[in-house]
Amino acid sequence: MIVLFTDFGIEGPYTGQVQAVSQQQAPGIPVINLFSDLVPFDIQGAAYLLPAYAAGFPSGVVFICIVDPGVGGDRTGVVIQADGRWYVGPDEGLFSLVTRRAQSVQAARLPEAVGASPSFHGRDVFAPAAAFLARNGRLPGGCEPCEVVAHADWPDDLARVVYIDRFGNAITGLRTTGVPDTATLTVNDHVIKRAQTFSDVSEGEAFWYENANGLVEIAVNRGRADALPGIRVGAAVRMESIDFNTC
Repeated sequence: MIVLFTDFGIEGPYTGQVQAVSQQQAPGIPVINLFSDLVPFDIQGAAYLLPAYAAGFPSGVVFICIVDPGVGGDRTGVVIQADGRWYVGPDEGLFSLVTRRAQSVQAARLPEAVGASPSFHGRDVFAPAAAFLARNGRLPGGCEPCEVVAHADWPDDLARVVYIDRFGNAITGLRTTGVPDTATLTVNDHVIKRAQTFSDVSEGEAFWYENANGLVEIAVNRGRADALPGIRVGAAVRMESIDFNTC
């Protein structure tokens, strides 16, 4: 399958055009829209979501991953194979955590696409490359091995809110494997304790929990965490016993 992971949004033509090209050039292969509302331009935040949400997909799946404020500039397009999954997109750091955590990684630079729109490489460069991978299971012609942008200065876990879902839940870049169950988190002076799930707390009460993809998520039972003052994308998450390097 081909899986979309972008900041293109549901509104407007962009996601649909990428889906259409993918389907036209890889007929019969499902195209799944996993994320279309990543925070615009926030490459770092998306980089911590990608490995958490990609982990549930099988070997051979092709991800089109695009948060691309540098479109039309001198950044290159890459294809990465990490632990058997393919990732296609602009090389601006989005693949930093996927490659860091993978057991096996190979990367290649995509050749320049003749006639591609300088402002829409998602449709004209990355969707065709992903379709080729999905059809053939190998790199398109003209690709050359390369090193990807790694951002070694980024921490292994990011102690900030990186995404707000449609229910107002605040997803962080922290894996729960590094946060004790007994930890109390502080976000903009809101002191938040852990619960296993929504029904374990009173209506209107805030809590944090391990979401279905292994990340620390802040929620309010039958309410919205993002309605609490200061809980928004970019908000820092603090815990007294651990010094998170938030970068």
